[in-house]
Amino acid sequence: MKRSIYDEDHEAFRASVREFLERSVLPHVEQHARDKALPREFWLEAGKQGFLGLEIPEEYGGVAAGDYRFNAVLLEELNKVNAALGSCVGIHADIVAPYLVELTTPAQRERWLPGVASGEILAAIGMTEPSGGSDLAALKTTAVRDGDGWVLNGSKTFITNGYSADLVVVAARTSPEKKARGITLFGVETKAEGFSRGRKLDKVGQDESDTAELFFENLRVSDDDIVGELDNGFIHMMQNLPQERLGCAISNLAHAKQILLETLDYVKERKAFGAPVGSFQHNKFLLAELVTQVDVTQAYVDECVVAHAAGELTPIDAAKAKWWTSQVQNEVLDHCVQLHGGYGFMNEYRVARAWRDARVSKIWAGSNEIMKELIGRDLGL
Repeated sequence: MKRSIYDEDHEAFRASVREFLERSVLPHVEQHARDKALPREFWLEAGKQGFLGLEIPEEYGGVAAGDYRFNAVLLEELNKVNAALGSCVGIHADIVAPYLVELTTPAQRERWLPGVASGEILAAIGMTEPSGGSDLAALKTTAVRDGDGWVLNGSKTFITNGYSADLVVVAARTSPEKKARGITLFGVETKAEGFSRGRKLDKVGQDESDTAELFFENLRVSDDDIVGELDNGFIHMMQNLPQERLGCAISNLAHAKQILLETLDYVKERKAFGAPVGSFQHNKFLLAELVTQVDVTQAYVDECVVAHAAGELTPIDAAKAKWWTSQVQNEVLDHCVQLHGGYGFMNEYRVARAWRDARVSKIWAGSNEIMKELIGRDLGL
């Protein structure tokens, strides 16, 4: 089915992203996995191509596309290569950048945005803590007023881009008595005294992503480092989560769809009992179901992209897209592994890596159970 939400400009942009990936990424994916990180050269080249500045105004070095469909195209093409690439760039350019554009002062924009757009400043967001994941209102990291500044103490974990980040948007409790309404966001530069990182975490999948623990020990920040309004950080996070969850949905589906297409090619060539394994009725019916599932899901995700580009995407629709696509992604990829047989369990095959990479999508950006809770509440339950 032809997708009607993209025009010639979007497809030209897609072609430029593909060319960049073929030239600057595909030859190095094995090295990225060994290093458990994307090199700074990647970020600088992506910045040079304008891919990191889709949310950033031109006056600060971005391209200010002003059309979320360009973000969607970028995420789709990144995830066709691998899910870690999509998550690392997505965090930097699609998730953190809007915080830095929409919530900052002119001085902060001058300080941070040019580097974020160019790839010289690598960004991460520090929400999740060791004691809790999806429950953002239960943060234990604190920022205590001290003279004309603040003293930050606490830790974050499972932070994508955490090992390499130069700037982390950190959620900290500034008014404990206010509970969820006492959280503030700070822009923490990682060169600051009192900041440290743990090891690169040893994950089940997404080897190319430098996920890490972050620690803040008597780290001093000032009012000039506050992102948004004092004690309003929880609201800021809630307002930005729909885009994060939509980005996850786009990524999940593009990732699964690419591996499904590769699996279709595989079952046409792989033979058993003298015939292509794709010609067996069970496999034929299964693939018919998977392709239909992906196409129907794509239609919903595309509608969400159009709604978000028009400023009309609701948090509930974003939650639906996030949980459903992660479920579809994992189901499709599990079947793809099965269709590859023993080869599907070998890490040298893309399908095996994709299967591992996908599992976290049902956990991060709010677990699927949390998404269903939100949807259920909206139903008045």
